[in-house]
Parts: sequence; structure tokens; C-alpha cells
Amino acid sequence: MKIFGVTGWKNSGKTGLMERLVAHFTVQGLRVSTLKHTHHGVDLEKPGTDTHRHRVAGAQEVVLVSSARIATLHELRDDPEPRLAELIRGLKPCDLVLVEGFKGAPHPKIEAHRAATGEALLAPANETIRAVASDEALPDLDLPLFDLDDTASIASFIAETTGIAPRKSSGLKNDCFALPPGVHWTPVDEALNTLKSRLSPVVETEAVPTAQSRGRILASEHVAARSNPPGANSAVDGYAFAYADLPKGDVIELPLMTERAAAGDPFSGAVAKGHAIRILTGALLPQGVDTVVLQEDVQVDGQTLRFPAGVKPGANARAAGEDVEAGKLALSASHKMRAPDVGLLSALGLPEAQVFKRLRVGVLSTGDELAEPGSTLDPARTYDANRPMLLSLAEGWGYTPVNLGHVADDRDALRAAFDAAATKADVILTSGGASAGDEDHVSALLKETGSLHHWRIAIKPGRPLALAQWNGTPVFGLPGNPVAALVTTLIFARPAFSVLAGGAWLGTDAISLPAAFKKSKKAGRREYLRARVNKDGQVDAFKSEGSGRISGLSWATGLVELPDAAMDITPGTPVRFLPYASFGIT
Repeated sequence: MKIFGVTGWKNSGKTGLMERLVAHFTVQGLRVSTLKHTHHGVDLEKPGTDTHRHRVAGAQEVVLVSSARIATLHELRDDPEPRLAELIRGLKPCDLVLVEGFKGAPHPKIEAHRAATGEALLAPANETIRAVASDEALPDLDLPLFDLDDTASIASFIAETTGIAPRKSSGLKNDCFALPPGVHWTPVDEALNTLKSRLSPVVETEAVPTAQSRGRILASEHVAARSNPPGANSAVDGYAFAYADLPKGDVIELPLMTERAAAGDPFSGAVAKGHAIRILTGALLPQGVDTVVLQEDVQVDGQTLRFPAGVKPGANARAAGEDVEAGKLALSASHKMRAPDVGLLSALGLPEAQVFKRLRVGVLSTGDELAEPGSTLDPARTYDANRPMLLSLAEGWGYTPVNLGHVADDRDALRAAFDAAATKADVILTSGGASAGDEDHVSALLKETGSLHHWRIAIKPGRPLALAQWNGTPVFGLPGNPVAALVTTLIFARPAFSVLAGGAWLGTDAISLPAAFKKSKKAGRREYLRARVNKDGQVDAFKSEGSGRISGLSWATGLVELPDAAMDITPGTPVRFLPYASFGIT
């Protein structure tokens, strides 16, 4: 086990740094334990709980066990406080022990420093302190200096100092794509549940400026650094006073102070008892007031304020933290950042967001028949539509598209392409060669890895889907037909990619709309029709279900999803319409 510590004066930011470091290292696949020293008494239970009663009755050790965790409470009573080495020996094996406090213990540590503490920098020189993390510029030091909020740089320093390294693994078992034995045709829902239960993030984390975090997926919980609003303030332009001091009567009269309070320019004194003060929107409430009356509801005569009785206590005043309190959860891990979320974290004092690195989606086209668009007029060659389409999808979903090019039906060339792809991408999409026929070189090559699983999914279009891993990188082998390739990517790859990228499993938002077409569907397969909504609010289906009709993908604004069971559709029959926008296609 490697050991590294964080020390600092009270309120120096060490606990927040510890929290971020734990999140940083655990998402890298490392097992992290923590030890914290405190100078005050610690009681982890409320009086009246079973463990509290056991301790009070005289038990030296109380072990609390549940299906979620185990907690051991040890009363020192007359025993001396244990040394750090003893505590570490009691931990289960892990990769890294992060220690908070224990300033004098002989392990490497970093000192946290916050200007607001007012403390002089650093305890007496101590060679165990290897670096300083600060929120202000500091005097010359013979130590590395890091920004207190630059978690990634601090974590890198700790990794370098201790010699720990991320577990470089996709986190996916070799048989994670295996289906239950005896299954020949897999229903769509069963295939989706298999993916959902077996996938996990395959990307590392990094810290980015909050202002640049839109579209990124949070790698840890983000809590408010300070409350919003940070102090009680006025919601309107008006006059502030203490409600309890209001005189009786139908018309209230109060003497008006000459000072005023404005946003960014607060009144630093106390408002005299029974007086009012001019206050502007956003200004901190001065000491002694709790209520604000709108300026439109008052009359001012010299230094006298008049307004009708009936103002409620606390009116037009915002309480400190009424939106979000300091230390409270702002956004959960796996949340994908949007512009409003950028505003929230900024308002709560978080200049950086801990996020997953962008998932690199590699797209590889295979097949002798393919050619670059416009490169030939040979009717025996097919222009490659899948690769640009799939790369565009990946980019639109916020991932990093990696163009892996086109490989002919040559086993050695394909092997070399996969070797290179596994170093450039976090997940690989291939199109063509995903079935089990003689010329399906993708499947044949992936079979050598021992991780290949052919999914014959009860879906139309797009039955063949090959899933495997190449050098630990997951591979999705799509059908070569562009219509089937798009449908299987939207239904299977899109939610899977979100989980691999550190996000949540993605569903789709279906709309029930009346059909404008006729169809008699047989039982056995789930079908997806290219469709769009007409001017009457009904759903038109594309004129042909032929999987080679690529124009239907562009004509459509979404897909109609028909159930596994048989169904007769006539004009007016409600159908499930999945807009392209519900798949993140805009």
C-alpha cells in the first residue's frame, strides 16, 4: 500500500482536496482508503441508537454490520491514542491510503493553504512535506506549488511521488458480451439489459475549467463551495427594516436613514431600531433588518418613509443559502453538463469541474467493395456512407471521433488496423463483415481474441451484431447496410457509449402519435421504420422498407418503433414515434 497525506490549518481546504483526490483515483480503478486525524472528540452516532447504547454500556469495540458497509467503533477509554502505523496495519490491502492530518507522521504529504485562514504559511520546516497547494501566490519556497483547486496536477504529483499508476484496463470482462447459453434470437430488451448490466466507464478523468465543461460528463459529485446566495440580500429595489419593530396602524411611518445598501457596496453598520434604509436589488441585508418593501409601494417625505400596513415578515428578502447551501450536493456524478449546469457550478464557487475525458470513438470501414465518395464511377464499387455518418454521430454526441479509415478484406491488414485502433480509440465501431460467413473477416479476426459474441437480435433492420474486445478495447461490429448500421447504432451503441464515457444509460423519449400508414406486422422481431410527422400531426412511414434505401434516413425525422408482437396498423392507430432529437440527432 502506498501512503500520502494532506495536512493544513483549520479551514485550509484539506478536506475538500481529500474528497476530490479520492474521486480522482477511484475512477482510475484504484482502491483508495482514507485515515483522518481530528483534535476534537468524534461521535459517529446519535444517542439512542443501538451502537451508542452498547458503547455507553461499556463495550470497548462495537461492530455495526449491514449489507452496505461495516463500521467498527473502538473506545480508547484508558488506552493511548494509536499511532498512524498501527491504524494502517488495520486496513485491508488497497492501492493508496490518503491520510488527512497526522502532521508529524513520517509519510510524504502536501500542505493545503488558504489565504482566508490568516495563518502564516507552513509549520516549521518538515522534510515530509513535499509540496504546497494554495489559493494565493506564496513566498519563495523550496517546494512545488500547486493551485489548491488543480486536482489533476496534485494527483499527478502524488502518483509520481508514490509510484502508483492507474489500472490500465477497460474495466470490461472478456465475456461481458456473452449471452445466456441456448439463446438463438435475442429480443431487443434482453440485449439492452445485458449491455446495461455489464458495461462500465473505460475513460480516465481530468479537471477542466467549469466555463469550458459544457457537454462533459462529471466524474464525481460536485458540492457547493459556498452558499447561493452567499448572504441574505434584497430581491427588489426598496427599503429594508426589522419587521418586529414596525409600529401599529393602517399606514406605517419609519424614519429613513441617510445611508443606502447596494449590490457590491453593502452598508457595513447596523440599522437603528425602528428605522429603515434604502436598499437595491442584490444588496446584502444590513445588520438589524429582515424585511424589504417595494419602492413602488412607498412614499418618501424628506427622511420619513410611509407605506400601507400588511407587509409580511421576510418579504422580498432572500435568505443566505436558500438556493443551495455550502457543502450540499449541486450535481451528481455521471451528469452531463449543460449550459445551465455551468452557471450553477460557477455560482457555487467551483472554478473547475472533475470530468471524464472525452470518449474516443473510432470508426473503421471494411470491405473490398467500398470506395471513398466520388473517387470512382465503377458500378461495382460502393461509396462508403457508414464511416462519415457514424463519425458525425459520435461528434454530435460529444465524443471525440477517430477516423480509422477503410481496410480491404485482408486478414493481416485488418489485424494491423485493429492493433492501431486500440491505441487511438476507447471504443471501436466497424461496419461490414459482422456476420459469420466465409467473407466476414471482422468476425473471423475478432474470434481469435476469444471475446467475440455474435448477437442475432430479433430486430429489423440489423440482425447481425458482433461484440468483442481487441487488446481490451470494446468493439461493436455493425451490419454493413447503412440503414441497419444507423438503427443498431442508435438503439444499442448510443446508450452503451454513454456508460463507457462515464455517463448514465440513455433511454429514448417516445411520443404516441396516430399512424398515417397501413402495415400488417408479423410476430417475432421488433421493427423500426423510417418516419416523420406530417402537417396533420400523424406519422408517415417511408415509402419502402428496403434496407438499401438510404434516402429514407435523410427523409425521416425519426423512427417508428413497432413491438415484438404482431400488430395490424391502419390510419389512426397509435404508434410509438422516436424523434431523431431523442437520439441526440439535431
